[in-house]
Amino acid sequence: MQKLTNKEEEIMHILWKLEKAFVKEVMAEITEEQPHYNTLSTIVRNLEEKGFVSHNAFGNTHQYYPIVSLEEYRKRFMNTAIDNYFNSSYKNMVSFFAKEEKISAAELREILTMIENQEEEK
Repeated sequence: MQKLTNKEEEIMHILWKLEKAFVKEVMAEITEEQPHYNTLSTIVRNLEEKGFVSHNAFGNTHQYYPIVSLEEYRKRFMNTAIDNYFNSSYKNMVSFFAKEEKISAAELREILTMIENQEEEK
């Protein structure tokens, strides 16, 4: 799976939300710095070339839809981030967020409970 640019990722989030959309519908969802219609169309076609979206043709227009799920992309993105920034260690990642005060002790206890419950289910 190829890495997406920030703009491509923004467009994918819109397509995941809408599930199916024409370029003009994607454009309507962009709130900041709307690209030109042709630029957006090119970005969507690039996403198709990268294997993230496909389309249904309706005459000269195309309705695009994601073929890579948000969950698939999230898993790939997170695994790459953990490998690259946390030395492949989930412990390092969690301690980073704890040090940055992005996660509370209560949230960590909740995560531990979730992990323990999963282990009991096995």
